[in-house]
Amino acid sequence: MAENRHLNSGVHRYSARRFPLANQHEFIRESRRQWSSEPAFVASMAAASVGLGNLWRFPYMMGENGGGAFVVAYLLALFVVVVPIMILEVAAGRLSQGNTVHTYRQVGRFGGVYGWFVVFITLVITSYYLVITGWTLGYTVDAVRGQTQVFDDFSAGYNSLWYFFAVAMLAGFVLVRGVKAIELLSKILMPVLLVVIVGLVIVASRTPGWGEAKDFFFQVDWRRLADGTLWAFAFGQAFYTLAIGQGYLVTYGSFIPRKTHVPRACLVVAGTETAVALLAGWMIFPFVFTFGMAPDEGSQLAFVTLPRVFDEMGSGAWLPILFFGLFFAAAFSSSLAGLKVVVAAVAEEFRLSDRAAVSIVIALMLILGSASALSFTPMEWTIAGEPVLEVLDRLAGGNVIIFSGVVGAALFCWFIPPHRIRTVLGTETRWWEWRIYLVGRYLPLVMSIWIVLTYAFAQLDLVP
Repeated sequence: MAENRHLNSGVHRYSARRFPLANQHEFIRESRRQWSSEPAFVASMAAASVGLGNLWRFPYMMGENGGGAFVVAYLLALFVVVVPIMILEVAAGRLSQGNTVHTYRQVGRFGGVYGWFVVFITLVITSYYLVITGWTLGYTVDAVRGQTQVFDDFSAGYNSLWYFFAVAMLAGFVLVRGVKAIELLSKILMPVLLVVIVGLVIVASRTPGWGEAKDFFFQVDWRRLADGTLWAFAFGQAFYTLAIGQGYLVTYGSFIPRKTHVPRACLVVAGTETAVALLAGWMIFPFVFTFGMAPDEGSQLAFVTLPRVFDEMGSGAWLPILFFGLFFAAAFSSSLAGLKVVVAAVAEEFRLSDRAAVSIVIALMLILGSASALSFTPMEWTIAGEPVLEVLDRLAGGNVIIFSGVVGAALFCWFIPPHRIRTVLGTETRWWEWRIYLVGRYLPLVMSIWIVLTYAFAQLDLVP
């Protein structure tokens, strides 16, 4: 009976007793505004997840990694491994009702240090993410002016830098407004964005490249599934697109209303982002093959393809304005999610006002992001001959977030008792609890064995 009273009284007393630093943030938790409902949380998380991870990154990753084989590996990674970790991170955020550092501190003093590591990863990823968001804003402005350019022309000057500055300052303004502003933007964005994407897929289905695109999706070279590199990119994309190991889920989860069914909400978000990712591929690749372009164009694939598409279609000004405007809105919502992770940690850990924390974080973004922005200007900043942005995306957006997500899940599963997580899942069944802890506790061991075997096979030349 005493245990039941403890569980029903909520997570605040648990946090205050377990964590000495919890009390110092009590005033912050009391002032936190939650999402207004479960659908509002789903819409906000979907907007944060869909963004550039699906519309920009998924098509170019698929184009560089074998088409259909990449899709198979991605879907397996997503639903077998990544979704349980997603549910775990959201639940952990709901349990602690604090920022990323505060949440990881549940596992001990090392957890607090690790929480700052996660915040730093998100800081780096968001710094170049804002640059790409600036591209979408620039293309929207050009579409309004009726002067949409191919990417080489767009990046011939300093557009990447100026639009990056503009987006960073706009993000700071929205963040000062708080959770409600993000929620409102998400509710408006998602339905309209899906309608426009589906419309462009229908247009793409009538192009000569549709048949080649179908082959690219459905003709799977099964031998490629024995390639550890392919799986690394697939897991990296799955972790990236659901924002695993980046603090997004922990932070957004900390604002969840009490009656939210966490597994159901996470499955809806995962299903939505997967549908949008696949639709983005169906939207872009028919035009890529129709115009004789290479599918492995790289990070600028969408920005190389779509201006030419709209020019060839002769659709007038409205379609590029609508598409790039929504593309910007999707990218911007994802940028806000990343910034919210960093702002929440800075504000709550250093006891700063939201305005002061936002000012500090935006200043950091302007410094870090400039290197990525300048890599697509006449200065052409590079690392080992590659644009700074692409190097950061491959490292921070791939292997590093896989490491972060796996280690973070292991920390939660080994140091937080299962019944604590169960109290905040919003479901009576223990099936999700069992699956979460099975993945979280033993995934590090499985991945270590996989890395060793992949390396051994490569050394023995056994991988085709």
